[in-house]
Amino acid sequence: MLSSPPRTVQYLRAALDMPGLDDGLRVDATFRLAAALAHNNQLKDAALSLAAEAARTGPGPGLMRLQAAHFMWEGMQAAEDDGPARSRRLTRNADHLKGRDNGERALLTLRAFDAMLRGENAQLIVDLCERALVDGSPARGLGWTDSEWGFELPTMVGITYTFVDQLDRAESLFGEAVRAFEISGWSGAHLAFAHTLLGMVHRRRGRLAEAEGFLREGLRLADRVGSGLPVHWDAACLLIDTLLARGRTDEARKIADRYDFGPPYPSAMVLPDGPCVRGRLLLAEGRKEEAIAELEAAGAALEPRERFNGIWAPWAGDLARALAEDNPARAAHLAARNRVHAERFGTPTALGEALRCVALFAPPERSAQLLAEAVGHLEKSSSAYEHALARVDYGIAIGSHRELARAQKQAMACGAEGLAARAQQARASIRSSE
Repeated sequence: MLSSPPRTVQYLRAALDMPGLDDGLRVDATFRLAAALAHNNQLKDAALSLAAEAARTGPGPGLMRLQAAHFMWEGMQAAEDDGPARSRRLTRNADHLKGRDNGERALLTLRAFDAMLRGENAQLIVDLCERALVDGSPARGLGWTDSEWGFELPTMVGITYTFVDQLDRAESLFGEAVRAFEISGWSGAHLAFAHTLLGMVHRRRGRLAEAEGFLREGLRLADRVGSGLPVHWDAACLLIDTLLARGRTDEARKIADRYDFGPPYPSAMVLPDGPCVRGRLLLAEGRKEEAIAELEAAGAALEPRERFNGIWAPWAGDLARALAEDNPARAAHLAARNRVHAERFGTPTALGEALRCVALFAPPERSAQLLAEAVGHLEKSSSAYEHALARVDYGIAIGSHRELARAQKQAMACGAEGLAARAQQARASIRSSE
């Protein structure tokens, strides 16, 4: 399946062309065909195959399985014609479900993932995830190596938990994935994904050195399988973001160049949003005009789909910072809108990051108050790196040597050498002016 998606597609299409295939086998073959097509960067073909088979399948578990997969591969596309309409259909199909069987649990998983991308209320999203699991773990038949539904669904639950500040739950799920794949002897792209996902959790926790280690291992495992696979895009994207957080822009550029990280992007969405991370890299390199173009394109792609999660896709905050000098009015408007979306989402990380951005455009006294609020929110999160960022900004805003010393210590604990150096420079500036 993941060691050679094109060959898998070939076999499954040949099976579906054979006469006498019963309905159960047709559903199974089509479900697996769609997964293989998706992992071969053919998401539109995956969705079309599922829609065609669903049209000839009668009511029952098989139809629900096809419909769930159709929702999944439509939503995972980097671009779609009417994402909000799909989200509304998914909401109608899933919100009333209790998670009584795996068909219901699959739809609840997809709904939770979609709601996370849209930045809906985080507590609602957590409730959807809990209904999709049994005692906090994937149900039998929905596990990491179960063949009926595939590993994508537990992956989506873990990713959703990661971006709603439920990092303990995410880390537990992805740790199970590594163990399950290793026990089953799945040492190819499945294991590469598992290491990548653990790297993502460490990145969100602010354990940047650990994140880098897992992500480099994910890329190493993926390189043994092939090139240009979805896991390559995801691992490279997360590694670039992690290296930028560490202050290692040159290393991030080397990864971007090695893995052709940039347009044209794959048909599948990248974890987290690829154009946003590339925009952040361009900003770090001082290529402001290119960064602005990349971030504006990211926003133009995400907003019509109503995907407003500013932690998954931080285009608005980064674009506001890029425009602050040349177009402060527009920059302040972007920051204010980003804050509205963060308040709707409601996680400490989202609120803290949004306030940190809004503070850039406030008068000095109000800016210090906003940064103090940002620090307060981020203290309640598991996002240690973002917490350190806010504390550095706050220490600079109030001119506090003590606050900056604390921030520098936090940054070093995260492995964010660049941020620690910034805090040290700010401390030195305060000392020289005393």
